[in-house]
Amino acid sequence: MRIMIIGASQGLGRALIDGLGNTGDTLIGVSRTVPDPLPRRDDVIVDWVPADAGQPAQAARHLAKAVQKEGLDVLIYNLGLWENRAFEEDYRFLDDPDDDIQHLVAVNITATLLVIKALLPALLQATAPRILLTGSTSGLPGSGRPEVTFGASKFALRGMAEALREGFRGQGLAVSCLQLGHLNTDDPLTTPCEQAAQRGDGTLIPLHDVVSMVRSLLALSPASYVRELVLPAIADPRF
Repeated sequence: MRIMIIGASQGLGRALIDGLGNTGDTLIGVSRTVPDPLPRRDDVIVDWVPADAGQPAQAARHLAKAVQKEGLDVLIYNLGLWENRAFEEDYRFLDDPDDDIQHLVAVNITATLLVIKALLPALLQATAPRILLTGSTSGLPGSGRPEVTFGASKFALRGMAEALREGFRGQGLAVSCLQLGHLNTDDPLTTPCEQAAQRGDGTLIPLHDVVSMVRSLLALSPASYVRELVLPAIADPRF
């Protein structure tokens, strides 16, 4: 299986690079720069492609070229920016600079659309093509969050998923949205899960849990898929 993970340099993306794949699989990390050295796995091939989602059209062309020869089975789109003061008590939409809003939309929405469009020809050649979009509980009704542009971009992912499923149902394309709550990105997979789960006193989700769920999604047969996965922290009062 060949799995591309966009936004793989740190946080959840790096955890997916470290935790996904079975013997003989290939993981293709994507970020603006290539890590040096590359993450090493004993039984999984790790490759890397540099691409800047801030230049959506160029990134899409570059990624399509990267998979043209060997193909692609799974696309995990894990990239997403948020406002400078997002999730802070002093966040105010009226204070967001217009240029920042346009950049956030370009990265979170435009780049997602163009990259998926560019990679679909390769994905649709797979036996069980899958796209996993990393959303947020901020993109769900009743999220209780005031971040306008970030929330709008995460709502947009649900629309993309719905339309992609309908447009390519005949080709067996499975599209899943992962609506994730606040993550504990301080503790990598090398930290014991029990220890990572203690950080935040129930308000943060260990990366281990997300990786475990993604592994389960990728293990499904071509006959089924998970439409939407909502994974909030246990102490999140919004859900």
